[in-house]
Parts: sequence; C-alpha cells; structure tokens
Amino acid sequence: MSDFQTTALPSAFAPSGPGRLSPGLGALGAGVPGSPARPSVIQLVFREKGALYAAYIPAFTDGGLFVPTTREYTLGDDIYLLLSLPEDPQRYPVAGKIAWITPANASGGRTQGVGVRFPADDKTRLLRVKIEQILGTNISSSKPTQTL
Repeated sequence: MSDFQTTALPSAFAPSGPGRLSPGLGALGAGVPGSPARPSVIQLVFREKGALYAAYIPAFTDGGLFVPTTREYTLGDDIYLLLSLPEDPQRYPVAGKIAWITPANASGGRTQGVGVRFPADDKTRLLRVKIEQILGTNISSSKPTQTL
C-alpha cells in the first residue's frame, strides 16, 4: 500500500441534472455559464513521515503542501484539503489557495500537481507547527521533494 493517498471527495451540495457535474468531479457548475465555481475538496492521507516530508512546503510563510492531481487549476483558486497525518487519527480541514502548478510532463520527472498555500489563521498555524514537529530535523534535509 502507498504511503500517500489523495481522494477527491464528493460534495454534499452537488446538484444533478443536465449541464451539472456529478458529485466527486470537482468544482460545482464549472464550465456552466452563470454558475459560480466552488472550491474542490481533496482528502490527503499521509501514512509515512517520508511522504509528508516530500509534500510539505516550508518556503510558504504559513506552510503548504504539494497535492498530486491531474485536475486543471489556476493560480489563486480556492481548494479545501482534509488532511490526515502519520499516526494521527484526526483529520484537519484546510482552506488553502493554489500557489503554484506543476504541469503534466514537467522537467526533471516532477509529478503533476499543485502547491497549496495554507491560510494565515491560528488554526492552520497550529497545524503547521504539528507538521514541523512530526518532521523534526528532517525538515532541513537535502533530500529531494515534490516542492520548491
């Protein structure tokens, strides 16, 4: 089993019918004229500290994570993450923003995905501290990551 998992979660508010996206396919009403785009929700499950290290972005002031995805995003898009950390049964909700995009077929064999910047709020600051405690001295390692 992989040490890292992402899952697009269905929205409880996803309308059905012609011209609408099905639950679990991302932003509601995307591409439908006059429909506001809603942020997507992605569940991130980190089973191993190494996977968390590879995805964590300490260069962002408030922290952030790399999210492997083939979905199209634009810089500044809102995205909601439900984050599970290694050996922690709690799930942490994060309302982030897309801060960088790694396109398909990126140089250096980088995985396609997006960098999500955490918001500057107290709850997320505590999450950043928790992630940095889990990573400990690994946070300053020279091992390659999927991030900046």
